[in-house]
Amino acid sequence: MENKNKAVILGSNYYIGLSTIRCLGIHGIYTVAVDYSDKDRYGAESKYCSEKLIAPHYRQNKEDFIRFLKDYARKQSAPPVLIPCHDSYVEVIDEYLDELKEYYLIPQTEKGLYTKAMNKETLHRLATEKGVLVPETVRVNEDNFFEKIETIIKYPCIVKPTDSPSFVAKFRKKIFKVNNRKELEEALEKAHNAELEVIVQRIIPGFDDHMHTFDAYLNQDAKVTHWTTCQKFRQYPINFGASVYTGQKYIPELYGIGAKFLEDIGYKGFAEIEFKKDAETGKYYLIEINVRITNFNNLLYKVGLNIPYITYRELTGEPLEPKAITENTNRVFWYLYEDLLAIRDYIKTGQLSLGDVISSLFKPKAYAIWSLDDLKPTFSFFKMMASKLFKR
Repeated sequence: MENKNKAVILGSNYYIGLSTIRCLGIHGIYTVAVDYSDKDRYGAESKYCSEKLIAPHYRQNKEDFIRFLKDYARKQSAPPVLIPCHDSYVEVIDEYLDELKEYYLIPQTEKGLYTKAMNKETLHRLATEKGVLVPETVRVNEDNFFEKIETIIKYPCIVKPTDSPSFVAKFRKKIFKVNNRKELEEALEKAHNAELEVIVQRIIPGFDDHMHTFDAYLNQDAKVTHWTTCQKFRQYPINFGASVYTGQKYIPELYGIGAKFLEDIGYKGFAEIEFKKDAETGKYYLIEINVRITNFNNLLYKVGLNIPYITYRELTGEPLEPKAITENTNRVFWYLYEDLLAIRDYIKTGQLSLGDVISSLFKPKAYAIWSLDDLKPTFSFFKMMASKLFKR
């Protein structure tokens, strides 16, 4: 198969971009790493990266960024496949989807659907319409707000942004956890001062290993063709963070909920639905949807689902055979650096013992960064971390 279409990967300053570059490069696909700065782009150090570009900043110079992408695509002999590896890139692509579709191959065809799935407020509404359980939620402008918090939501609860990327950029965390009315008022004031919209949600009971994911690719007919399910073991920040130690685990019930929901909303391309299993009722609640390549993309690759390549092949007119991982492989994704920070905090808060941690480690791994076959990104990452520690 001759690959005329290049793959343009947005964001190689994180291991999601690195994993995407590797997943395509091993098949001989020409990969282009696009970043807004040379700083910390360790993913672009991969031997599988064919070209490195510096673009205007996707948020500070949005129109220049879009112009840059279009200008690059115009010079190619075939439309490149566009793969964003960060939520903020997805937001910009969604905003300019109709323009970019003229130059790039992008799985999603409905402008606004990425944003609807990412935005907690619109996602909550979509899920409720489709009969999918979501945590009980109170909006800040509702009547009898504090009364509803005390009777329906109860403390502790979480103050959650509707626009996650903006919130994370501002506060370096995904949510505020509050234990009483005073803390809730303080959290709401912080969000208000930052001009960020938030909602308040009930915390679904259960330790972090009650977090599960449904990871799926949907073709241009909005049908699930490739999928698996996973279970988080540890995340960072703990309790409300990103996967740092997550295993593939076959949970057919999640396919029943997740595939139907994504197909019903007409979704196309890769999506990951995060669910939490209620420790008291055993019911699965939809928490959020990631509409870009997942943190543990390398785990999906290792168990047999190369999502970037599945995306590339379908968009370039040579789709791969449908596939589901319907057995337990026991393999885990491991981001060692943040897992060490998570382990420290789990032990400090008494949620895990050192014995629990040690006994969990004896599983085959899919590493976030490390690859014996492609060492340069690992060295580049360590150099970056050493420099940050030295500055401190």
